[in-house]
Amino acid sequence: MSLLELKNVSKIYGSLKALDDVSLNVDTGEWVAIMGPSGSGKSTMMNIIGCMDKSSLGEVLLDDVDISKVSSKKLTEIRRDKIGLIFQQFHLVNYLTAVENVMLAQYYHSMPDEKEALEALERVGLADRAKHLPSQLSGGEQQRVCIARALINHPEIILADEPTGNLDEANENIVIELFRQLHNEGTTLIVVTHDPEVAEVAQRTIVLDHGKLVKEIINENFEAQNSSAAKPAENKKEK
Repeated sequence: MSLLELKNVSKIYGSLKALDDVSLNVDTGEWVAIMGPSGSGKSTMMNIIGCMDKSSLGEVLLDDVDISKVSSKKLTEIRRDKIGLIFQQFHLVNYLTAVENVMLAQYYHSMPDEKEALEALERVGLADRAKHLPSQLSGGEQQRVCIARALINHPEIILADEPTGNLDEANENIVIELFRQLHNEGTTLIVVTHDPEVAEVAQRTIVLDHGKLVKEIINENFEAQNSSAAKPAENKKEK
């Protein structure tokens, strides 16, 4: 069942088409990677899916609601209620502790709950770092705080923009394993990445170029590698 559907979506800035007639379906619980060179439209697509911008043409259906036609206020509500955002640059408040940074997301959704925020940090392996400031955390730990913050409101979609771009291999593997756990729990994952190794652990990879969807790669070994947490397999089929 489709949770997200883009129908002939374009985003136009003057004479530039940042997205050009893109159509895409993402099913509930699916794990999709989006790849492409700089300027291909990845960030534009993320902003539209993440309710941070609107398309110029076409329809963007999220839970059967066309988010390209709703008000800015309604977009904010949908983003708050349905989408968990993870960024490459972390965007943590430097004078707040890890648990306070997680609780910050609750202010826009419900009453802050420190117990729930601590449980979210425990889920990402940071229970013992809850009272640390961002400056006292490694890059990998800061990214896991971001993941905990994205999870705190139980979103239907996790939308991650280059979530491993600033991480070393060990921390990249930790983040990927967290994504595996989320997928197994039924969370829909959309991961924008330039890293083929990160894309290869997804069920499906969408490749953009000059605003167009030019390729779709199905990971035929996804179930096997997901259950065994093996390294990404080589067997791919292009559509």
